[in-house]
Amino acid sequence: MTSYSCCLILLLFTWNTAAYGPNQRAQKKGDIILGGLFPIHFGVAAKDQDLKSRPESVECIRYNFRGFRWLQAMIFAIEEINSSPTLLPNMTLGYRIFDTCNTVSKALEATLSFVAQNKIDSLNLDEFCNCSEHIPSTIAVVGATGSGISTAVANLLGLFYIPQVSYASSSRLLSNKNQFKSFLRTIPNDEHQATAMADIIEYFRWNWVGTIAADDDYGRPGIEKFREEAEERDICIDFSELISQYSDEEEIQQVVEVIQNSTARVIVVFSSGPDLEPLIKEIVRRNITGKIWLASEAWASSSLIAMPEFFRVIGSTIGFALKAGQIPGFREFLQKVHPKKSTNNGFAKEFWEETFNCHLPDGSKNSPASTSFHKGHEEGLGAGNGTSAFRPPCTGDENITSVETPYMDYTHLRISYNVYLAVYSIAHALQDIYTCTPGKGLFTNGSCADIKKVEAWQVLKHLRHLNFTNNMGEQVDFDEFGDLVGNYSIINWHLSPEDGSVVFEEVGHYNVYAKKGERLFINENKILWGGFSKEVPFSNCSRDCLPGTRKGIIEGEPTCCFECVDCPDGEYSDETDASACDKCPEDYWSNENHTSCIPKQIEFLAWTEPFGIALTLFAVLGIFLTSFVLGVFTKFRNTPIVKATNRELSYLLLFSLLCCFSSSLFFIGEPQNWTCRLRQPAFGISFVLCISCILVKTNRVLLVFEAKIPTSLHRKWWGLNLQFLLVFLCTFVQIVICVIWLYTAPPSSYRNHELEDEIIFITCHEGSLMALGFLIGYTCLLAAICFFFAFKSRKLPENFNEAKFITFSMLIFFIVWISFIPAYASTYGKFVSAVEVIAILAASFGLLACIFFNKVYIILFKPSRNTIEEVRCSTAAHAFKVAARATLRRSNVSRKRSNSLGGSTGSTPSSSISSKSNHEDPFPLPACAERQRQQQRGCKQKVSFGSGTVTLSLSFEEPQKNAMANRNAKRRNSLEAQNSDDSLMRHRALLPLQ
Repeated sequence: MTSYSCCLILLLFTWNTAAYGPNQRAQKKGDIILGGLFPIHFGVAAKDQDLKSRPESVECIRYNFRGFRWLQAMIFAIEEINSSPTLLPNMTLGYRIFDTCNTVSKALEATLSFVAQNKIDSLNLDEFCNCSEHIPSTIAVVGATGSGISTAVANLLGLFYIPQVSYASSSRLLSNKNQFKSFLRTIPNDEHQATAMADIIEYFRWNWVGTIAADDDYGRPGIEKFREEAEERDICIDFSELISQYSDEEEIQQVVEVIQNSTARVIVVFSSGPDLEPLIKEIVRRNITGKIWLASEAWASSSLIAMPEFFRVIGSTIGFALKAGQIPGFREFLQKVHPKKSTNNGFAKEFWEETFNCHLPDGSKNSPASTSFHKGHEEGLGAGNGTSAFRPPCTGDENITSVETPYMDYTHLRISYNVYLAVYSIAHALQDIYTCTPGKGLFTNGSCADIKKVEAWQVLKHLRHLNFTNNMGEQVDFDEFGDLVGNYSIINWHLSPEDGSVVFEEVGHYNVYAKKGERLFINENKILWGGFSKEVPFSNCSRDCLPGTRKGIIEGEPTCCFECVDCPDGEYSDETDASACDKCPEDYWSNENHTSCIPKQIEFLAWTEPFGIALTLFAVLGIFLTSFVLGVFTKFRNTPIVKATNRELSYLLLFSLLCCFSSSLFFIGEPQNWTCRLRQPAFGISFVLCISCILVKTNRVLLVFEAKIPTSLHRKWWGLNLQFLLVFLCTFVQIVICVIWLYTAPPSSYRNHELEDEIIFITCHEGSLMALGFLIGYTCLLAAICFFFAFKSRKLPENFNEAKFITFSMLIFFIVWISFIPAYASTYGKFVSAVEVIAILAASFGLLACIFFNKVYIILFKPSRNTIEEVRCSTAAHAFKVAARATLRRSNVSRKRSNSLGGSTGSTPSSSISSKSNHEDPFPLPACAERQRQQQRGCKQKVSFGSGTVTLSLSFEEPQKNAMANRNAKRRNSLEAQNSDDSLMRHRALLPLQ
């Protein structure tokens, strides 16, 4: 059974070796063998396997100069390590390197070779199988290039825990350690590259792009990550297509149609050069220009694509390139390659033929040839095709430096340096095993591996814990996913003015270590769009919205296709293409164009505005007129009219009116907290003081004249002290209301934003409308009581009580404040204060005019009526009228009784009294002084009482005129005598109060 297993494995290994042959590998013996996988060719020839005969290995075509240079970088690193006295001394590294032909099948053939040899060693079959040239196990593999190829290789190598260090496979799927246990790489994964692509699109303010990806494990995950990043940045994707170098012509035509009909100008491509080449050739054939190509690092510097004949189509390419490294001595090593000298490198012969387009006589018939060469200043790809039948023989003396190929393009070593770093990573892991101290190792109980019998899984363990400094002074350590974090250079394709070749200008970089938002740097001055333009192309579904507008969604369209909508009032946008309008701060409002916020207009009843000036002038006029009246009353304080109007209360009344006019000024100007707390109490207390004075004044005169005979008790209660006490008590109630109001809910200044959007109304927040209602209600209550007393005393002597004027003033007061309530409730802003000021001024002017203007007129312009005789005459006239009314009522009662008994049949006089005043009397008033003597039969008599004139007229019917005259004369004499005595006593009672 054991022999059978041995033969089976050897058969597998022999078949695998035969498939490659000695000239299809680079191999060198050593104590420790490293495997290598490189794309020496771009693909394989399409061949229909009909299985009518034994299938043959497919032929690799299209030579890859870059792939051969990468292979040379691995050999150079191994030879450098072997010659190092410090790194793995007394140990020799060997290698077995195979060509993957950029296909999975060829890569797996080579991988089976590595696995088979390792399996033979693990079985210890040397004693059974006489193997003459034993090759040690492959303890690590460097490669492969494409992510799809590395995925297949990693699945196989992971079964045997053989470490695989890739130099160019960047798919983020390979970071999954559950699936790819032994995979590591010296290139950053595509997650950062996809993010960087989205950042570039956002930087140039593009939002309408197309995507193309290779249909493999490199393109699909990369473009998927880009979609995620684009969605976060509101970047819309117009189309998304998959390509492959093996796609048929119809599929390529369909993708090209989509690109041609798309309005997106930016195309993001996650692909390798060989996969993209057929698509680019068809685009060039159709001459589809004006597109911006965003290239992943796999094709950004590929000479398969970066060709001068393609430049008019893809000249606006911006791509990513890996960070370049430096390999001292590598240039000289590349120049030493020669088929006769490079005996361990089976690919050197084909390289020589492809480089110089010649044929070595002892070459294989199936060796591919090249008839074309491609060159670039970056690490480009070169390809050749043809047959050896048309090539001249090679002399072997050709100079490698005389021909410019991608092989000799060592100015920017990117992938080559990654290969160099991968070899050194494995060497340093072996060095850690070589120098391991027992008890401090990574294995069980701190044990160490034996460097002479090292196994692949032990090397993998040390690679996971690797940490060393490379030749550029950078720290190298793989993270938990087996990745190295690196930065990207950003390149732009330019056309060289010297030879017309495509050159790659570095225009920026992407630092993955920086904070988000600071990773991308682009020097726009270095970028040429289409090879000549400096203007950034436009690639948006809709034109940018100007400041003052925002993007509006169009139903059924992607979010990047929008219409521009004006910002609503109160919102603004100060940038182009704003997604939403920002609300202005509370005290600001948008300007006319909605591009910025300006301070809101602040409104209050200002001193400087016309309305405020007018109200102020009226208030000042009221203060002036009140002061004038007070001055007149002070100057003529000893005159009868001033005395008769209760001089001290009149002074207090005028003072309260001054306060009323002055309180209106607190409602004008910008409301402050102190003015808001002062204005309502000032207004309320002033008016209550005013109404209290009028109330006490009217009530006192009414009590005096209603008393039949004034006594000392009346004089005591009608005294001045009691009057002031009553005024104080009435006012004190209002003061208490104001104090409670200010303590519980004090008014304050308030900025009202709700009434109008563009205006801030600065008003007073009253704190409590109930308190304001109590304040005004109490004032109106006193005014109602005052109105009652004034109406009751309307027929008293006018010199003592201006009853009808007080009544009229109270009516004005009520009309003003009843109108104030709906006006106050229906207005807003500064007009609330204006309404209250108007009410205060109207009520104050009404009181001032009705109570004092008539007296000032008499004092100043009718001094003849401001005498003691006039006062006494009016008092006597009032007493006479009261007595006359009483006598008339008794006479009417007696007459009715006489008529009921049969009474007299004679003629009775009829009297007619006409009056121009507010009252009528059935009897003519007695005349005073000379006026009484002027009374004649049948004539009209006028009697003046300060504020009114009474006209009396008497007429008698015939034939009893004389009899009635005698009878009236007797009655008049009796009434005059009685009224004279009564008026004298009332006048004496009032004099002390005057």
